[in-house]
Amino acid sequence: MTLSVKKIAKLTARGRYFDSHGLYLQVISPTNRSWLLRFELNGQKRWMGLGSVATFTLAEARERALAARKLLADKIDPLVARRAERAQLAAAAAKSRTFAQVANEFFDTHSVSWKNRKHHRDFLNSLRHAALLAAQPVAAIDEALVLAVLQPLWTIKTVTAQRLQQRIKAIMDFAVAAGYRSAGPNPARWEHLKHLLPAPEKIITVQHMASLSYQAVAAFMAELRAVPGVAARALEFTILTAARTGEVLGAQWSEIDLDNAVWTVPGARMKTGKEHRVPLSRQCIELLRALPREGDDVVFIGAKAGTAIGNVAMYRVLKALRADVTTHGFRSTFRVWSEERTSFPAVVAELALAHRVGSAVERAYQRSTLYEFRVRMMAQWAEFCDTPSVAGAVVPLRGRS
Repeated sequence: MTLSVKKIAKLTARGRYFDSHGLYLQVISPTNRSWLLRFELNGQKRWMGLGSVATFTLAEARERALAARKLLADKIDPLVARRAERAQLAAAAAKSRTFAQVANEFFDTHSVSWKNRKHHRDFLNSLRHAALLAAQPVAAIDEALVLAVLQPLWTIKTVTAQRLQQRIKAIMDFAVAAGYRSAGPNPARWEHLKHLLPAPEKIITVQHMASLSYQAVAAFMAELRAVPGVAARALEFTILTAARTGEVLGAQWSEIDLDNAVWTVPGARMKTGKEHRVPLSRQCIELLRALPREGDDVVFIGAKAGTAIGNVAMYRVLKALRADVTTHGFRSTFRVWSEERTSFPAVVAELALAHRVGSAVERAYQRSTLYEFRVRMMAQWAEFCDTPSVAGAVVPLRGRS
């Protein structure tokens, strides 16, 4: 029978209802009805979906069926032709994805492996400088556009511009791998841009984290110990252990063995990705025993239960005492002290700072962390922080007076 609009409205029982020239109405349920085309090609009988009744009218379904039959007249499989058309449309849609869309996809894909939350923040913040690229199809971005983004920053914020160039390059590589862009030279590659931008080393003035001279540490520590509060104790602990701020803020009581005077920082929180054992001096143990504990595992507890103080808390304590010094700078203070005021080998201080020491091959053979040496070094550092320095005095390697 030939279908009509009225007949279609009444057909709600499950089944297939013939219209004409291979066109059928398929009813799964009263709300699930669609159009099908039955055809034969190369001796094989096939079915092809033509869309929902809710989307296509009877007249439109007949038009779609006619278009498929015209392909069949030329021995073209309409199912294969439709798949090719969809693939072509998908490719066109992929090529139209903007830089901002691809950058977000890159971030979602890769940021799960970034340990450092600061890396997350820096990545997103740096892309604000790439606003010119945001709405551009990633397939259309060329060297001229990348250069237009980098040039205004290159001589005034060189380090920022360098990081931006590297991140744009990574996003463009990702775009090629994801099929959003044709393979070819990356427009953000330095091998090309170096001919168009001045060499960074010619314009960068290296600025180290502002640090306090080791001669002034004892006086500073006396002032710091007069400041009440968890943030002040966290800063004191950071200085005494020469640890990174993030390692201290994330400290858990389960990592600290007070009886054996050691703090074991898990690799997940270390910049190197490897577990780090920190010897705790007498001063550190006394500081930790005096801290308030509220039943959770956080060492330096914040305002909310189960949370640690924020980085800003330590920053505010430090700025109130020394506006021109950074928390990270105390690691440099410790390193200079170890070089100039002790006889310990440089490698001991480097390991105390959890720095990578030597080449990859040397590290493969370097199994020892020189922990016993570091125990003595950190004890001497804590004593040094307690007493005014004496010009010219050198702490012996064996720790004997």
